[in-house]
Amino acid sequence: MMGSGYMMKTVLKTDSLKKTYSLGGLIRRVRIDALDDVNLDIKSEQPIIIGLVGESGCGKTTFAKVILRLVKPTSGRAIVYDRLVAGKGDKPTKQELLAALQPIFQNPYEAFSSYRTVDSYLRETAVQVNQLSQAEAVDAMEEALTSVGLEYGDVRGKYPNQFSGGELQRVSIARALIPRPNIIVADEPVSMIDASLRMNVINLFLTLKQEYETSFLYITHDLATAYYISDCIAVMYRGCIVEFGDAKAVLTDPQHPYTKLLLESIPRTNRKWDHKQIALSGIETKEYQFEGCKFRNRCPLAREICAQRRPSAVRQEDGRVVYCHFV
Repeated sequence: MMGSGYMMKTVLKTDSLKKTYSLGGLIRRVRIDALDDVNLDIKSEQPIIIGLVGESGCGKTTFAKVILRLVKPTSGRAIVYDRLVAGKGDKPTKQELLAALQPIFQNPYEAFSSYRTVDSYLRETAVQVNQLSQAEAVDAMEEALTSVGLEYGDVRGKYPNQFSGGELQRVSIARALIPRPNIIVADEPVSMIDASLRMNVINLFLTLKQEYETSFLYITHDLATAYYISDCIAVMYRGCIVEFGDAKAVLTDPQHPYTKLLLESIPRTNRKWDHKQIALSGIETKEYQFEGCKFRNRCPLAREICAQRRPSAVRQEDGRVVYCHFV
């Protein structure tokens, strides 16, 4: 996808990745494909930031959970930095996985128990994942905390409720940095942080990408921050990728009708999507089960073929991939 030369690495690759959930009771059970045949192939010489954008309930968090091995896919597979993380085959041990792949979640208060000091989590990561001695662990913790603008003295012996949300999210970023992972999966990492501090964290990701040579999978419903930090962007709708390519190209000149709709809906109404877990309405549940294009009910271009056949990948001259019959 990016760069050229002999040191290209497969940053993220998914082959026909699928995750199906059953919702409802025994009689009115509904099957939802939260991920439906997701195919991505992202290679790069340099660390990169991959944006994954879409509305609530589109499958972004399920995608993160599959990559982080918190959820098993129904079928297909996922590879991160040449390691198989999901699907059939020999997978790294939990320790090997955590050394290469670290999460940052939406709510930092859920990432730390209120009964444990936050530095105990950092120490645990250094000792268990990095296999460091206690003395070496302190050095690793100090270095990681410094890189996010904190000092070990600010954190030592303190509990989560003694920090603001922004500070605690910085601690969770520091914890993710201790193993010096290849990639950090950040799922809505700034949505619960005070608006005035969001850009501090976003800019921190850009700095860490350079200093730690760490890639990021940045999952968000906020197109503005995605545009600002992403090198490439995947747009997701009802469990499907509808458009993927260079971030600036996709968000300044969208080709898929859904990407266009997303961008149009932002400045006009100046609203943020509700990113809490939403209960899907009956119509939305039906869209997940559509045979053809799942966006056809809302699409101005929709024709009969859209109901009958799933659009295949159309590769554009600029390298992007669009899943639409009319591109």
